[in-house]
Amino acid sequence: MPTDNAILETKLTSLPFLHRGKVRDLYAVGDDKLLVIQTDRLSAFDVILPTPIPGKGQVLTELSNFWFKKLGHVIPNHLTGIAPESVVSEADRAQVANRSMVVKKLKPLMVEAVVRGYLIGSGWSDYKKTGAVCGIKLPEGLQQAQKLPQVLFTPSSKAPAGQHDENITYADVEKIVGAKLAAQVRDVSIRLYSEAADFAATRGVIIADTKFEFGVDANNNLVLIDEILTPDSSRFWPAAEYRVGISPPSFDKQIIRDWLETTTWNKKPPAPSPTPEVLAKTADKYREVQRLLTQ
Repeated sequence: MPTDNAILETKLTSLPFLHRGKVRDLYAVGDDKLLVIQTDRLSAFDVILPTPIPGKGQVLTELSNFWFKKLGHVIPNHLTGIAPESVVSEADRAQVANRSMVVKKLKPLMVEAVVRGYLIGSGWSDYKKTGAVCGIKLPEGLQQAQKLPQVLFTPSSKAPAGQHDENITYADVEKIVGAKLAAQVRDVSIRLYSEAADFAATRGVIIADTKFEFGVDANNNLVLIDEILTPDSSRFWPAAEYRVGISPPSFDKQIIRDWLETTTWNKKPPAPSPTPEVLAKTADKYREVQRLLTQ
């Protein structure tokens, strides 16, 4: 698969560089805004792969913008509406086109708000061992990929790049952000997931689980940040192929994870480079779910 047009990392000359995350590159726009660029990097098992997925950054940006608009009535988000091309030099525009957003600079909460509607992934592994998911006891006899009796809020810590996020309890969230914000994060996350899942179902897509990130403004108001409901942060399944008892095919980076599991890689950097076929299949799945959800 050609990767000539893919962007593994950006090198803008017209704005001060701030941070390179697993997927996003951040630049300062004045004192109160950020330019967030969604690169074509992909991380799996919290390790950045050496080969980019062409077009991935555009899919993440367009899907996030779609969901921010659709769910804007639930909670304010960090978008400013400023065109990214307007804050960089002409020479830098190719690196930001269709893959960037100018956002408000907020204080991020050090919690990842994971919401689960189905029993899969680490939740299924946890349930098989303990009968619970992240300490939340569930009925006996549930099967892999089964819809959960109720939507679960199962937060995790926010680990630096190269380190693994760890599941934490709701009590831990209260300690990190305070009881008031913890309740807000939980309730808003469940509502965002539930509304998105209901909409996706009308498009033949199941959202099995997802994660949200939040920040607070100067007045400690909660704001939705980062990217939302994309194949990077969510597990999307085609409803037509969904069966209880098996891990359904997915529209996300599960293809990459499954391939990595067939290798001898120890899940520590450096990660191996996926085959061209695996890269192409992943890129196709990202574009397919974007088309299903937004058109």
